[in-house]
Amino acid sequence: MSYLDDPRVYFAAERTLLAWQRTAIALVGLGFVVERFGLFMRMLAGGNPLHPGHVQTSLFFGILFLLIGAVIAAFAAWQFRRFLRDLSEAEIPRGHSTWFGPATNYALALAALSMATWFIVTSNG
Repeated sequence: MSYLDDPRVYFAAERTLLAWQRTAIALVGLGFVVERFGLFMRMLAGGNPLHPGHVQTSLFFGILFLLIGAVIAAFAAWQFRRFLRDLSEAEIPRGHSTWFGPATNYALALAALSMATWFIVTSNG
C-alpha cells in the first residue's frame, strides 16, 4: 500500500485502532451507566417509579450505546485486519504481535452484546 517499508505506517494504523477502541469502551461504559441509572431511579422510588417511561427510556438508550460501542469495536478490528493485509512484511516490526489489538476489540464487542442481552432479559422479569 505505502511502499515505504517503514514500520511507522503500521504503528499509525495501530494508534488508530486504539483510538477507536477507546471510543468503543467509552460508549459501552456510557451505555452501562445509562441503563443502571434507570435501576437506580426505580430503587429511589421504592420500586414504583413516578414516571414508568423513564425506566424504559434508560433501558433503550443504554442498550443503544452498548450496541453502537460493539459495532465500533468490531468494525475497527475488521478494518485494521484488512489494512494489515495491504502492508509489506518490512512495514510490520519483526516479532510484533498483530492479533492482540483486534482480539481485544472483538472481545469488547462480545462483552457489550452480552451485556445488552442481559439487560433486555432481566428488564422483563
